[in-house]
Amino acid sequence: MTHCHSGTVQIPADKKEGRPVVLVGPPNVGKSALFFQLTGRYATVSNYPGTTVDLLIGRLPDGGPIFDTPGTRSLFPLSAEEQVTQSVLLTARPQAVIQVADARHLRQALFLTLQLSELEVPMILDLNLMDEAQAEGVEIDLEGLAARLGVPVVATVAVSGQGLDHLRALIPEACVPRVRPTYDPPLEEALQRLEAQLPPGPGRRYRALGMLLHDPMILQQIPDEALRQEAAALRQALEAHYGRPLPYILARQRHRWAEELLRDLVRRKPRAAGSWAWLQRQLDVLTLHPVVGWLIIALILWATYQIVGVFGAQVLVGFLEETFFGAWVIPWLTALAERWIPWPLVRDFLIGPYGQISMALTYGLAIVLPIVSTFFLVFSLMEDSGYLPRLAAMLNRPFKALGLNGRAVLPMVLGLGCVTMATMTTRVLHTRKERVLVTLLLALAVPCSAQLGVVFGMIAMAGPAALAIWLGIVAAVLGLVGYLAARVIPGESSDFILELPPLRMPRVDNLLLKTLARLEWYLKEVVPLFMLSTAILFMLDRLGLLSRIESLMAPLVTGWLGLPPQTAGMFLLGFLRRDYGAAGLFDLAREGLLTSHQILVSLVVITLFVPCIATVMLMIKEHGWRTAAAISAFVFPFAFFVGGLVHQALRWFGGG
Repeated sequence: MTHCHSGTVQIPADKKEGRPVVLVGPPNVGKSALFFQLTGRYATVSNYPGTTVDLLIGRLPDGGPIFDTPGTRSLFPLSAEEQVTQSVLLTARPQAVIQVADARHLRQALFLTLQLSELEVPMILDLNLMDEAQAEGVEIDLEGLAARLGVPVVATVAVSGQGLDHLRALIPEACVPRVRPTYDPPLEEALQRLEAQLPPGPGRRYRALGMLLHDPMILQQIPDEALRQEAAALRQALEAHYGRPLPYILARQRHRWAEELLRDLVRRKPRAAGSWAWLQRQLDVLTLHPVVGWLIIALILWATYQIVGVFGAQVLVGFLEETFFGAWVIPWLTALAERWIPWPLVRDFLIGPYGQISMALTYGLAIVLPIVSTFFLVFSLMEDSGYLPRLAAMLNRPFKALGLNGRAVLPMVLGLGCVTMATMTTRVLHTRKERVLVTLLLALAVPCSAQLGVVFGMIAMAGPAALAIWLGIVAAVLGLVGYLAARVIPGESSDFILELPPLRMPRVDNLLLKTLARLEWYLKEVVPLFMLSTAILFMLDRLGLLSRIESLMAPLVTGWLGLPPQTAGMFLLGFLRRDYGAAGLFDLAREGLLTSHQILVSLVVITLFVPCIATVMLMIKEHGWRTAAAISAFVFPFAFFVGGLVHQALRWFGGG
């Protein structure tokens, strides 16, 4: 039902062409599932906060644009995701904003509704996850809520499509909320004072609040320096009056407003106990138990290794690399190139030792693709089941010693699949300090799944003691560097606030669609970087620089690390692609050129290397060339330094 208040300016349909519909809401309320249902295009549907980092754009059946914004709890940003959402709302002039809310937590949702009201954008309130709310005994008077807010309100279950037809029909009826809460007199007087000096137009209350909160994007739109200084003075006066920070003051007053607005509109009935509900409660307790929770983590890691490390890295890679590419594709393309391409340089560029097909695509499609595919499937299972945020909660305490919190679990776990992809997902962290710190740790001590398969193969040659030593060294380096870097890198860490979603039975269609969406990202974003890396390697080889670099590295490799000269080339290859460097070391070990002592030393060095040139390029894109250069300048010598210490220690204790 529509409850647009009188006086609302309705935009004619012919004037709305080209103006988008925008989905907004906090993480984990089903925006991406709703986006898929409305457009037919998949955006990552996750049961973990922070999956949608970038703006996703699709088309409604009538051809109009629709945007899926990153998860946000506030239009005054505290993170990169919220900055994207704020920018869209301030610049895109949406014809309708669909606020997607969790029907179980309506009070929290109204905080964002209030800000949209103060921004004065036409909106619809979509209460999603209504099936879970009803299962918990939550009853909401939708018509009464729509009447009080003055906007259309609809209940949906996005994953099944329930209520979607009603939502589509309401889009043309979106309107600016009628509700205009007033704050306590001191705060209200400050806002009215600033509003009176702002240019006329919608959203003046929101901009006045933004000035008081020192919001960077709002302040950029205010050219009057005197007005900005007046806003700063008013904030100081308000905080002195209340004795609290201004964000806390606003939160308390908005909480009172939400309580009053929802009076008599929301009721809770006792829910009937069922077998699934009982099992869900037991699993909720066990996954967060201080002892059993860690046993569950160990079990999940073992299962992940069996699926990714054994099935993906051995069975699938063995077939694709040795049979499909090695026996069929490469020989066939080689024959074609030799017959139809008369220029040796072009032939070598495509199918030579450092060729785009023989190396880059074989690596990207035959080796890494099956590994990341199985990893993405396992990761999607943890997301949709609701286990991933519980893993974040379990790891929050140990992560605090590294200057991080449980939110860093997402990129750190993704790093075991692909460090390049994980570097991109550091955007979900709330402060620049956290993003740089996690990027450093990913580059230093988190091996990707492709490398892990090779590492475990080499360790099998050196014995179980080598595995324990290698894991101990990597864990110690991760802890020590994280602890020290957290105290050196400037900035602040964010608080860890995480809503635990209910444990759910994953939907097969969601798992498959999510895995395919991430594979699409891998093929579009990562594989081209692998091809560029191989082209650089080809150029170095053609110019004779490859052998020269290897000869320059030989004294360091043979002297300090105690390794044979051939490993110098493997370390150089490891910079361009770390897992290929590990594969080269594996070949040397299999040929009997490395002792158990040398296998361990070489594995420590290649693990602590910068993952690959693709990751370096992405670090430049995400954090700037200065940060990327600083991380690389630290990681390279540090990897050789630790490797040399391991060599000397093994010699001292008779390990050589």
